[in-house]
Amino acid sequence: MSMFSTGLLVLTSPLHTLPLRIAPALSSAAQLVERTLYVHLHPGLNLGGGSQPRPVFLPPAVDLSTLISRLYSNAADVCGHLDVRVLLTNIRAHSTAPNCPFPAPQSLAHSPEVVLTDFALQDPGQSRQVRQCLQKYAGHCYVCSPGLASVLLHPQLPQLHQEQEGGPKEPEGKAQPLETYDDVVVGGTFDRLHGAHKTLLNISCLLANRRFLIGVCDQAMLKKKVLKELIEPYSTRVQRLQTFLRDIKPSLQVEIVPLDDPFGASIVDPLLECIVVSEETKKGGEAVNKRRLENGLPVLVLHEIQLLKDAHHTEAEEEKISSSSLRSRLLGTLLTPPKDAPHLPRLPYVIGLTGGSGSGKSSIARRLEALGAVRIDCDKLGHEVYEPGTAAYRRVLEEFGSDVLNANKSINRRELGRKVFGNQEGLKALTDIVWPEISLLVKSRINQAREEGKQVCVLDAAVLLEAGWTDLVHEVWVTILPEEEAVSRITERDGVSTEDALRRLQSQWPNSKQVEHANVVLSTLWEPEVTRKQVLKAWNLLQKRIQQKEEKQ
Repeated sequence: MSMFSTGLLVLTSPLHTLPLRIAPALSSAAQLVERTLYVHLHPGLNLGGGSQPRPVFLPPAVDLSTLISRLYSNAADVCGHLDVRVLLTNIRAHSTAPNCPFPAPQSLAHSPEVVLTDFALQDPGQSRQVRQCLQKYAGHCYVCSPGLASVLLHPQLPQLHQEQEGGPKEPEGKAQPLETYDDVVVGGTFDRLHGAHKTLLNISCLLANRRFLIGVCDQAMLKKKVLKELIEPYSTRVQRLQTFLRDIKPSLQVEIVPLDDPFGASIVDPLLECIVVSEETKKGGEAVNKRRLENGLPVLVLHEIQLLKDAHHTEAEEEKISSSSLRSRLLGTLLTPPKDAPHLPRLPYVIGLTGGSGSGKSSIARRLEALGAVRIDCDKLGHEVYEPGTAAYRRVLEEFGSDVLNANKSINRRELGRKVFGNQEGLKALTDIVWPEISLLVKSRINQAREEGKQVCVLDAAVLLEAGWTDLVHEVWVTILPEEEAVSRITERDGVSTEDALRRLQSQWPNSKQVEHANVVLSTLWEPEVTRKQVLKAWNLLQKRIQQKEEKQ
């Protein structure tokens, strides 16, 4: 069967049997849908009754919120590649006429091209009629693509025990209603919306009748985050939230504000009634209430949700589904495609590897060398360009005088460093002499590697970006490390003071600026084994890219 970009899954099983149905239904849907899967909950919907069913409003119930968590948790396990969104348009606390038809079909960010259902056929001969009924129902609820296809998943779903299937339906009265609120607040980073975010957002939307206020961490609040350089820009995160929430519950008034401290509007907005927290942010919720009391405001109801477990986490990652784990999985992968470099020979393929002092760049370069790359160490080449008799040697003496020489007439680099430290003009004069000379040596090493038939070169260069050597390489790889960790490594390795280490780091480009130029990002923050796996992943993906390039030629 052909694949569809976007699908709508209509779940009709009674609420108490649905938990067992979700994973198989998602699994079957994932074989037909490639990108976005919308889920519409309508327990008890009868598609085979002959008359066309009308969309109805369902009251928010506790079971429904448990079901939503289960749905996102199953989705992360069985169809992680799909953007799954549980729609809440038909779930409402106070509807004037509970079963009035929707005023007009709701528009979604992506129009469904196929509608799928778990509805169980009593008679195989009804299949066509039920599918038509399903298409009509979907069209009543949402704006779907013309030529909407329909699929009954029931034959593909495992048969549940007879007593569960045929047993008595739970009486409606037993559904425990969910307490809802006019104004609900939540805070977070919301980097790369994942299942845990979606659970939090969906349950917040289920609880909110009128307004949903979201504080999104910005600047100061991102400083302590793991791999903060890989966090998406604030505007991107807000855009994703808006699109997601417009799909989930368009009737809500959504307000998104930047969070520069842990509290934001939650401690000053008198209209707020409820804050949604997880096990680990509960203390934050309690702190909000303490501040609200100090400000003479009523406390908020703390609605706690369970965190989703991540079935795919590695030892170095958290057990829960989290953005930091997702960011760590980006390490070693291609974040932005390399720019075309028609001026460079195809082989050897040159990686420009850079990163701040203490970031572990050279240890990564050595790992790549062990995997078969030719390592070109720019630090070593820097020593070579100062050799007596070279062009750079003569020009340094002209510019800085002979008092930078040792007794044996070699250049005293420490003395030269003292002369230019903190002196912008002097430093520029020195780099204008030295960098072009190093660049010539790099080119000759690359040519040598080509003559030897080598496939990959790694240019290990701390000043790759500052010196503008990116035109010598096919890809830029950047190693990053939090500043405090880099400082402790530099002081230990070079025996310098914390102040000197900090000064050295601050004279270089910050991580965030380097990452803007990176095709691949790596980090040596964890144990050597984690770095080894990361480098191996990066190397294997690189081999694939080179091979694909070769096949295209």
